[in-house]
Amino acid sequence: MALTFDDSPSVRTPRILDILRRYRVRATFFTLGRDHVVAYPGTVRRMAAEGHEVETLTWSHRILTGIGPAEARKEITRGRDAVAKVIGRRPVLLRPPQGRTSPAVAAICRRLGMAQVLWSATASDYETTDSALITRRILARTGPGGIILLHDRVDPSNRGYNGTVAAIPGIISGLRAGGYTFVTVTRLLSPAGPRPGEVYRDGPLDR
Repeated sequence: MALTFDDSPSVRTPRILDILRRYRVRATFFTLGRDHVVAYPGTVRRMAAEGHEVETLTWSHRILTGIGPAEARKEITRGRDAVAKVIGRRPVLLRPPQGRTSPAVAAICRRLGMAQVLWSATASDYETTDSALITRRILARTGPGGIILLHDRVDPSNRGYNGTVAAIPGIISGLRAGGYTFVTVTRLLSPAGPRPGEVYRDGPLDR
């Protein structure tokens, strides 16, 4: 299964990276360009250096299905290029904000050589600060080949996201106890690899 984080990086990301290093887990981070990648380039470089996938959630989290094709393409390419400027590699995976996509967005991704990655399990960690609840939700909702969605963000209102970091060790330990291993999204989709324009909610199960 693949562990993924949206809205990276933030001031909390180093704590997440410390946990992942301790448990020897590689994850996939879907980054935001504006106010995130440009604000924490050192953290982005650390993600890549420690073997994590650094992909894009666009430039500013605008909902791609609510804007025109030219604006959507700009959101995607600016987010992608912000990552490339820092680590020298262009993302090939896009997570459309809120998971909202369309044939028009798929066509843009196909032309850009990018696949879209949604998820098969989420804890809705934007709704609660209860780390035990976040852990239980993920353990109950994850299956073989799953793509787990968590969030890496500091919420100024203090209403959500703040239980996520504390939940990560329990999620990793609980899933490993169930026989699961953690891989990046690209590895999950191997050997064929991600296909441009395609939408993935989980990975193949016949491995």
